[in-house]
Amino acid sequence: MQITTLESLRSLYGQPRERSLKKQLSTLDAHARRFIELSPFVILASHGSLALPDASPRGGEPGFVRLKSDDGQTLLLPDSPGNNRLDTLENIVETGRLGLLFLIPGIDESLRVNGHATLSTDPDLLARFADTRRPPKLVIEIEVAEVYLHCAKALMRSALWDPAGRVERAVMPSMGEMLKDQIGGDAPAETQAQMLARYAQDL
Repeated sequence: MQITTLESLRSLYGQPRERSLKKQLSTLDAHARRFIELSPFVILASHGSLALPDASPRGGEPGFVRLKSDDGQTLLLPDSPGNNRLDTLENIVETGRLGLLFLIPGIDESLRVNGHATLSTDPDLLARFADTRRPPKLVIEIEVAEVYLHCAKALMRSALWDPAGRVERAVMPSMGEMLKDQIGGDAPAETQAQMLARYAQDL
């Protein structure tokens, strides 16, 4: 049986606890700022006016996403080199809506931030990331609207940070081998070692 109304959905789960509602903030407090400062990885969720929703990973040194100022309302995310599909960036141009999920290795809680994003090539903003290995072509500015710490249950269930659950890379084909199976082509499949050597010049 499909759930097709908000009423039937809510009746299945009941009401959220008061704490779950109150934990949603409209600005970044000291704990949220510290979380972002320690995070080397964030997932960006976006959608365009017609396209399907999209989720895209971003990574860097801990704290690579920075505060624009001390007001706690605007984040700056440098856009590092990628595959040039520009799915997230195009979605931002179309709708400006962006959700972020910050993770810190070893910590099971995560931080969710929702807001309105714009793309900027302001030289002053770009200069703030001149110390990075590959200075960005643009910076994503996120005006924060919602902030809340997400409970640890999902990461605890997955045991994501448990070394015992770590999977050896060899259990899957290389990215090049998988892509050759998916899209074909005459060129030989890139091995894992070849990919790592190429990425070493590209990160």
